[in-house]
Amino acid sequence: MEAVNLQLHHQLMIRPYLSFSSKFNLKWCFSLYSHSTTPFSSASASTKSVGVGDRAAAAKVSDAAQLKHNWLASLSCPFPQNPDTLDSTNTNSDSSWVIGVDPDVSGALALLKGDDDPASSSAQVYDSPHLKVLVGKRVRRRLDAKSIVQLLGSFDAPPGTVAYVEQSTPFPQDGKQGWWSGGFGYGLWIGILVAMGFSVIPVSSISWKNKFEICGSMYTKDDSRRVASALFPSLSSMLERKKDHGRADALLIAAYGKGIKSDISSNPEIP
Repeated sequence: MEAVNLQLHHQLMIRPYLSFSSKFNLKWCFSLYSHSTTPFSSASASTKSVGVGDRAAAAKVSDAAQLKHNWLASLSCPFPQNPDTLDSTNTNSDSSWVIGVDPDVSGALALLKGDDDPASSSAQVYDSPHLKVLVGKRVRRRLDAKSIVQLLGSFDAPPGTVAYVEQSTPFPQDGKQGWWSGGFGYGLWIGILVAMGFSVIPVSSISWKNKFEICGSMYTKDDSRRVASALFPSLSSMLERKKDHGRADALLIAAYGKGIKSDISSNPEIP
């Protein structure tokens, strides 16, 4: 009996040590397994993350390019509404005409025909047709859509004529009315031009102003008139007043579209 009790006591004393030893071994084995697999998992995750990031960036660039392509395609009407006016010798690539539009209500439309050389090309500029409307209790100017259609129709422009329209850029100082008016004019011009069969290319003001080196806070609307007057001397009499800056902008936007570059240093000053 005493021998049995001693054996039972011995087993009870040993069991905690066995339990602790088992737990320690299990914990040690788990820790060893974790340390052996962690570097491999991190490297794989890192490699996978880089690969996914590159593909995502490439997909984003591709999507942006496709979106831009779709946008420009939606603004292109290469054929006239009346197919009878299109003959076999007059294709989209034949037109050397370019239209430039400053879409503000105080803006203008310029038409360039002929070669890229301003001296041998025919240039015309027209103030944007507008009319007075009552907005609330105030009389405001708004673009005259019907007169714009009639003006564009009078050009009898060949198929493939491209119109470059300055993008509307709202500025905080313009206020809500200015934002609305700018967006309205920009959208109206695009809608009319596309509906009448022109291909439209939106142009930011920074793009065409950089072309003629008049972009920046040190330049004013007078510089636009100065450059346009030097580039198109036959129209200088139409650019003498400060309020003629819309005409100058339209001419320079058209010149930008046609790829004309002026020598700024040789341009005379306009008072």
